[in-house]
Amino acid sequence: MSLLESITDNFSEERIIGRGGFADVYKGPVAVKKLKLQVSSEDMVPVLEEKFYQEICSLMMAKHKNVVRFLGYCADAQGKVYNIAGKNIVGEERQRFLCFEFLPGSLDKHISDASRGLEWRTRYQIIKGICEGLHHLHQQKIVHSDLKPANILLDHDMVPKIADFGLAKCFNEGQTSAITKNVFGSQGYMAPEFYRGVVTFRSDIYSLCIIIQEILTGTKEYLLVENESNEHLLVENESNLSLIKVWYY
Repeated sequence: MSLLESITDNFSEERIIGRGGFADVYKGPVAVKKLKLQVSSEDMVPVLEEKFYQEICSLMMAKHKNVVRFLGYCADAQGKVYNIAGKNIVGEERQRFLCFEFLPGSLDKHISDASRGLEWRTRYQIIKGICEGLHHLHQQKIVHSDLKPANILLDHDMVPKIADFGLAKCFNEGQTSAITKNVFGSQGYMAPEFYRGVVTFRSDIYSLCIIIQEILTGTKEYLLVENESNEHLLVENESNLSLIKVWYY
C-alpha cells in the first residue's frame, strides 16, 4: 500500500489518467487501478468485491501480446473510526488496487474524423491485434463483456492490448453462456442478449464488429434499432447493420 501511495503521489488528482464507474486509474511507473468501494448502496459492496477477484482471475489466465500485462494487486484493509449520528464506531476501510503495464493511449482517442489519416496498414494491424487478443481470451474460456475502444490500449508502436476485465466472466470447460442479474456495460457495444443478462462468447464478437466499423469509418454515430424483444439497442448505422448481423449470427 505504501509503495502504491509513493508512486502515485498519494493518489493525487494530477495523476489520474482514466475514470470509470467502478474505478480510477493513476499514472506512475505502472498504471494503478483503484476500485471505488465507497458506494451509497451496501448491496454493491459484494458486487465490487466479486469484480475485483474476477478481474484478477481473468488477468492471471490471459497472458498474450495483445492483452495488457498484469503486474500485481493489493487488497488492503485497516481499522477506522467513523462518526455516525454522534457516535464513534470502529469499522473497516477496504481498498483494492490492480497494477498493469503503463501504455500511453487508448483506441477511443483515434476514432474521430481527425483520425482518418491513420494508414490503412496501421488500422489493419490494430484490428488484427484486437482479434488475436480476443481469440486468446476465448480460448482461455474468458468472456470480456465490456469490449470497447476505451478498453483497448495502444503502445508507442500502435500495438493494441485489451484491458479492463472488471466485467469479465471465466467459463468452465464446456460452458457457453451464463446468466447475470447485474447487467453492466457500455451502450452501443452491448449485444442484444446482454441486455437480458445473458453472457456468451458471441457478446464479445458483437462488440468487436462495432469496433471494427468504427476503426474503418472513423465515426461513432449510433441510432436506435429494435431487436426481437422490441428493446431499443444502439448500433453503428443502418447501412452497416446487415454486416453486423452476418458477423454476429
